[in-house]
Order: sequence, then structure tokens, then C-alpha cells
Amino acid sequence: MDEKIRARLLSLQRMEATEAMVYRRLAARQKDPHNRGILERIAADEERHESILAGKTGEQVKPQMSRVRYHLRLARLFGLTFAVKMLERVEKDAASEYRELEAAGVEGLAQLAEEEDAHELALIGMLQEGKLQYIGSVVLGLSDALVELTGALAGLTFAFGNMQMVALAGLIMGIAAAFSMGASEFLSTRAEGDERSPVKAGFFTWIAYLLTVAVLVTPFLLLDPNGPVQFGLEPHVQALALTFISGLLIVAVFNYYISVAQDQPFKQRFAEMAGILTVVSLISFGIGILLRNWFAL
Repeated sequence: MDEKIRARLLSLQRMEATEAMVYRRLAARQKDPHNRGILERIAADEERHESILAGKTGEQVKPQMSRVRYHLRLARLFGLTFAVKMLERVEKDAASEYRELEAAGVEGLAQLAEEEDAHELALIGMLQEGKLQYIGSVVLGLSDALVELTGALAGLTFAFGNMQMVALAGLIMGIAAAFSMGASEFLSTRAEGDERSPVKAGFFTWIAYLLTVAVLVTPFLLLDPNGPVQFGLEPHVQALALTFISGLLIVAVFNYYISVAQDQPFKQRFAEMAGILTVVSLISFGIGILLRNWFAL
């Protein structure tokens, strides 16, 4: 066997061994027997793939423990579905490589590619994670906080030009709005009578709104109001610029999570939310300037 082809097979073999261990350990953590059974079936498939490749390379390989730990941490931080979908993205590349190697003369790999594409994808689609039922509530809290508070901070910045006053007003408005949004989501979910818990739906909306408020107001609390002008911007405008950048980062991170966990297009969702955020902020800039001139502040 050509050494380059053998090296590629060994790399794929190590990947299969690594993913088998990830799925086994994720399965061991699951209290839900349905999810545990699915993960064990996927792990068994990965172990069978690794065994087939071992028969072709004539070697035994060990899992990459750094990758195992990485995906286990992802599952703890962002949930089972997100971690498994990230693994799935790696497997799509593996399926393409299996087909290339089959075309290069290594027999028996096309079937592995088909299983990577279809069988395991179907199994992953059967996973059930309660947290994902409340994504809509998180979106509600996060998007409302981004649009409303960024717009309000923009208007207040140009109306008052006082960072401490802007931060105080932003916190008061943001905290009050977080409780209001949480209560509204609670009542809405209870009225709809779906399978979601109204308390959890309200909580996820409240916490998403509150955390977003904290991130957006932080630049006004950290920057020195008497600090130097940088890039031609006064300190209060610098704080507003950092707030806007923070808002875009929140939009990017959250939409990336959604794109992975729910197989939705990242660019379209990000462009939509970022566009709304920008337009509302620009309108608020103008309103703030007009009101400041009107009241001669």
C-alpha cells in the first residue's frame, strides 16, 4: 500500500477511535435511556469503522484524548446536541475522504461513507434535548435586549454625553425590561398550553435579557469618563462603539450556536439580526442628537 494512502487511513482510523470514545463517554453521562441508547449505537458504529480500518492498516491506534476532552467540555457548556453536531461536521469531511480513497483503489470504504452520511445522521436527528425547546425564549430575550437597549444607549449617549448617567439609565431600563419580558413569556407560554414549562420559558427569557444588558452596559462602567480622545472619539462615544461591537459579537456567537444545534444558515440569521441592530442604533443616534439640540443640553 502507498505510504501516503496508508497515512490517510491511519488518520481516519484515529478519528474513528476518538469519536467512538467521545460517544461512549457522552452516553455514560446520559440519564435519559433514549439518548443513551442512541449514543451507544453511534459509538458501536464508530468502533466498527475503526476495526475495519485497522484491518487495512494493520495497526491499532489510540484516541486523541485532547479532542475527547474538548468535545466533552463542549457538551457540558453548550449541551449534548451542540457537541454531537460539531462531531458530525468533522464526519462530513471524513465521508468525502472515504470516497476519495475508494476511488484511489482502497476497497470497502464507500459503505463507511454512506453510514457517515445517512445512518448516523438519522440517529443524531433522534436525540432529544429539553434545553432546545427553550431556544425561542432565549432568542426573544436576547434579540429584544440587543435591539432595545443598544438603541436606548445610543440615544442616551448623544442626548446626555455623561457615561455614568447613561450606564445608570441603561441598567434601570434593562433590569426592569428583563423582568417584564420574563413575565410576558411566562404568561404567553401558559396561555399557549404547549409542552414547555411556563416557568422555564420565562426564566430563559429573563436570564438572556439580563446577561445581554450586563454585557452592553459594561463599557460605560469600565471606561474612564475623563480619558483621552482616541481615534477622534470622546470617551462616551468610545463606550458606545464598544457596546455596539459587543452586541455584534453576541449576535455572532448565538447565531453560530443556533446554526450548529438546529442546522440553520448562519450567514442569513447573522445578517438579519446585525442589520436590525445597526438600523435601530443609527435611528437612535439621530433621535439623541435631535433631542439634545432641541433641549439645548
